[in-house]
Amino acid sequence: MPRTAIIQPDQSYSFADYFKLNFASQDILAYFGVILQRQSLQFPRYESTLDRLIDLKARIEESLPRLSLTSEIARREFLIAPVLTDVLHYTQATLNIEYPVAVSNQLKGSLDYLLQNDQTFLVVEAKNEDLERGFVQLAIEMIAIDQWIESDQPIIYGAISTGNIWQFGKFNRQTRLVTQDLNLFRVPADPDDLLRILVKILSN
Repeated sequence: MPRTAIIQPDQSYSFADYFKLNFASQDILAYFGVILQRQSLQFPRYESTLDRLIDLKARIEESLPRLSLTSEIARREFLIAPVLTDVLHYTQATLNIEYPVAVSNQLKGSLDYLLQNDQTFLVVEAKNEDLERGFVQLAIEMIAIDQWIESDQPIIYGAISTGNIWQFGKFNRQTRLVTQDLNLFRVPADPDDLLRILVKILSN
């Protein structure tokens, strides 16, 4: 009996639809000719001074006890946005929010956050605080961006975030390999590591 196709070629899929698919991550990505691997990634860190780091941590720690994080809007505005605002300060990158992309019927939708200078970096907010399904959506968006942008950048980087927790991923455009980092970075516990990785990626 033939195996049922995971992705129906005659159907339209948004990026958010891949979050809802109840199939193994590697099987979803295989439809696009992409291999998934999971391993601990060792990212280089930005070594110079981050002059807003102490203030960022203090502001988040001050607001958290008085803040309900049950809504996605709250996590976006009070946890994700402050981190990305500081990344813009250090890197002079531009940030597009809810950026529309349409590559094909299977690769289209709005990117939560798209940071760009000489590099391109995606951030996806994990709906329902589900990192695993959120990473599938991130991987699909990196696959789409590979076809959308005109750039010699060999690796497309991205991160999935619940606001409190961040997880990195990368897509090798030549080998068609998506790597999911096994390490998790917590806010406000690990803002130093998180920011130094983000700034380094967007400073290269």
